[in-house]
Amino acid sequence: MSLLEIAIAILLFIVSALLVSAETAFGRVSRSRIDELRREDNPRAVRVLTILDDRPRYVNVLFFLSTVSTITAIVLLSRSLISDFLLDGMAEWLAYVITIVILVLIAYVGLGVAPRTLGRQHAERISLVAARPTILLTRILSPLATLLIYLGNALTPGKGFRQGPFDSEAELRELVDMAGENSLIEDDERQMIHSVFELGDTFAREVMVPRTDMVFIERSKALRQAMSLGLRSGYSRIPVIRESADDIVGVIYLKDIVKRTFEHRDAENTESVDSLMRAPYFVPDSKRADELLRDMQSARVHMAIVIDEYGGTAGIVTIEDILEEIVGEIADEYDTAAPEVTELSDGAYRVMSRMNIDDFADLIGIDIDSEEEGVDTVLGLMAKRLGRVPIAGADIAEDGWVLIAERGAGRRNRIGTVLARPVRTTDEDVDD
Repeated sequence: MSLLEIAIAILLFIVSALLVSAETAFGRVSRSRIDELRREDNPRAVRVLTILDDRPRYVNVLFFLSTVSTITAIVLLSRSLISDFLLDGMAEWLAYVITIVILVLIAYVGLGVAPRTLGRQHAERISLVAARPTILLTRILSPLATLLIYLGNALTPGKGFRQGPFDSEAELRELVDMAGENSLIEDDERQMIHSVFELGDTFAREVMVPRTDMVFIERSKALRQAMSLGLRSGYSRIPVIRESADDIVGVIYLKDIVKRTFEHRDAENTESVDSLMRAPYFVPDSKRADELLRDMQSARVHMAIVIDEYGGTAGIVTIEDILEEIVGEIADEYDTAAPEVTELSDGAYRVMSRMNIDDFADLIGIDIDSEEEGVDTVLGLMAKRLGRVPIAGADIAEDGWVLIAERGAGRRNRIGTVLARPVRTTDEDVDD
């Protein structure tokens, strides 16, 4: 009787190992490779794709069967080892210790390491072979496995998983980290994958260009003025307003202006912006970035106007803004690690636009207080004096100095540097 129990236990261990191997294979197999086999009219590939389309349902059954097989095998083997082999002539505690050691080795090596290694190494072959029996077993036992999952979720504090705890974002993140640690993927690729997961937790207000950095144009302006603004600012799409930034009525595209003025030369002076502007696309600032990206792709729009909870304009967001959340800042040829202050000939200075206004005042010897002005940067001071966002070429006079906004930097064409020149050298050429 003991030999029969041992034989049954060994058979159950083998079955459990095969189930674990199949479970691992279905999680590691390449869907693209299976699709290729399906196009070659491989019937087993069709079954594998059926499993991959609803993997948690099939994995739950495999997990349930491997658990039943393992526990049954452990009980049978433990009974035989303790009652018929080990208790005869030895202390009871020693018999239990030896039994535990044997079962741990079998479970760890035979049911843990070996089958999972095989499942990873031969995922395609194992999944093709195991697909038919897996589908058959799922049809029979799926209701029982689902019932046990509901029972487990009911007994577990907090929110459970409807399809079981065997597929989750956390597991995928851990696999990505493990792949990075084993040098299977580069570190920047690992970070990019994590950024994709985090995109669903990012809101439009976190990726938008804020209202204070927006460049816009009135609808009554001539097309020539809109073209000049687009060329000077570096933007190809500019929001169109009626009276204020909270009243955006459209978006003018630079390519539409160029096409119109090329076909009708006099249109640049005789036609206004509202004749060519396109309808704006509005989104709430609470919209998630991944949903926003899908919606913008479906609507085939490149720019969206972000609205706050009070209906005012909070900013604008483009597809590039969302993509930057995944791939990082998109730099161009103007993005260089320039020093904050560069002293030029004849007493002029080139400073970073984000330089602290108090430090800038000390540098050129003028009396400006950031608290009184309500601004912190050189560019903020220019914006306050101009009453709008500075673009390349904009200038102001300040206490004997002329501040000139230089060309935009980066994809958003934000003003990167400001040229400060004494008034006495305003008409002189400064070596750039």
